[in-house]
Amino acid sequence: MLRTIDIPDTDPVAIPEKRALIDQVLEQNKKLPGGLMVILNDLQNQIGFISEPMQMYVANRLHMPASSVHGVVSFYSFFTTSPRGTHTIKFCMGTACYVGGMPQLIEKAKQVLGVEPGQTTPDGQITLEICRCVGACSQAPVIVVDEESHGRVRPNRFPQLVKPLQEKEVKPT
Repeated sequence: MLRTIDIPDTDPVAIPEKRALIDQVLEQNKKLPGGLMVILNDLQNQIGFISEPMQMYVANRLHMPASSVHGVVSFYSFFTTSPRGTHTIKFCMGTACYVGGMPQLIEKAKQVLGVEPGQTTPDGQITLEICRCVGACSQAPVIVVDEESHGRVRPNRFPQLVKPLQEKEVKPT
């Protein structure tokens, strides 16, 4: 039985330019050994995420079960299934950070930004993510804002850290 889903107009599969890009990536890599991983990496890099309709489209084009594609996407943490924000805040959940107060810091982030880890703010500016040890245990608790680590972060400092990320850039006219 073929499973069908409603494809939102905003999904890359529904946008002709994005679908052409997906087709190009598929064509270039479909015969490579381990081609699925190469294809998914390329799609993640070029489009930014791999939606469920994209997963089904890739599976169909590669003549494989959608569950095989979904299994890879869901197994590897670097794949995302929805668009990420302009900025990413990662919360280290290693033992030192957890014991050092990371749960309280995450609660503050949820309160300030109005989204849960794994979600992006409605304005598309900030995505919250949970990660494992970032290797800065002596600085616990640690958050990584984009690629910059911030150590010994307390919940009352979180609003100051995110304020510059929330200020939208004004485009010159």
